[in-house]
This record gives sequence, C-alpha cells and structure tokens, in this order.
Amino acid sequence: MAAESYNSVSKWFHWVTVGLMAVALPVGFVIGHIKDSDKMAFYAIHESAGLTILLVAVARLAWRLTHPPPPLPEHIPAPMRLAARANHWLLYAALIVQPVLGFVATNAWGFPLQDQTAYLGFIDLPKVMEKNVPLAEAVQAAHNALGVSIAALLVLHVGAAIFHQAIRRDGTLLRIV
Repeated sequence: MAAESYNSVSKWFHWVTVGLMAVALPVGFVIGHIKDSDKMAFYAIHESAGLTILLVAVARLAWRLTHPPPPLPEHIPAPMRLAARANHWLLYAALIVQPVLGFVATNAWGFPLQDQTAYLGFIDLPKVMEKNVPLAEAVQAAHNALGVSIAALLVLHVGAAIFHQAIRRDGTLLRIV
C-alpha cells in the first residue's frame, strides 16, 4: 500500500537530525567514561552536535507548522495515529529543550562554549552566567534524564517504523525515505 510522502525539505530535516543524533547521543552517553585528559574533544563534538540539533529542530518545527505533513493513511488505527503524533511532538520538544539544558549546564559548570569547546571548533559563544555548581548539578541531572527519554522515544519511533515496514507492510516507512 502506497502512502503519501513527506516533501523533500521535511525529509532533509529528518535525515540531518538522524545524523546529528547519531553523533550527539552516543558521545553524550560515553563522556562520563572517558579519561579526563581526553574529555574536551568529546565535549566539543557533543556540544556542537547538540546546538546544531537545536538550530535544525527549530527550523524543522517552523517548516512543519507552515507545511503540515501528509496525513497518515486511513487504514492506520486511531491508537497508532495518536501514538505517532505524541511521539513526534515529544521528540520535537525534547530536541529543542535538551540542547538548551546542555548549554545552561555547560555554562553553569564554568565551561562556556569557547576555546577548546567552541561551537563547531571555531565559534566562541558568549558566556551567559558565572560558575554555579548547584545549578549545574540540577540542570545536568535534567539533561541526563532527558537524554535517556530521547533514546526511549527514538527506540519507539524506529520500532514503529520497522513494525509498519516488516509486519504491517503498509508503506508508512517509505513516506520519509
């Protein structure tokens, strides 16, 4: 069964986000296990990918609000439609909130994105606050918890895509490729 496809800009936003997430998530999960002498390079990669995700997610959301996605095929049951809609909107929210939390935490730890951790390796971003360890700990905890939540949302998202392609064989996955 053929389903109506997303437009090419939406597909581009989707796959750029996938690539950035494929960098940011695993690097974020392993930073705590890296030797201190090697951490700055990992932070630089993670933070640059994260802030780029923020920029792409905001642009992507603006595009989606002005260019609605194609409707899901009629044969998709209502609970699946609701789950898909909820998962998509939760991912949008998380991909915007998560980099903001990371940026605030980084600044509160006293490591603004400058010098070794400059955005994309060469763009120093302004320091937005003085070092504040209690704030850093709280925001870092929220950032870490949201990272796990994003991973769970992605597992649901990819799992649903595989389910639709392999089990239902309804063409839903092909809408985005």
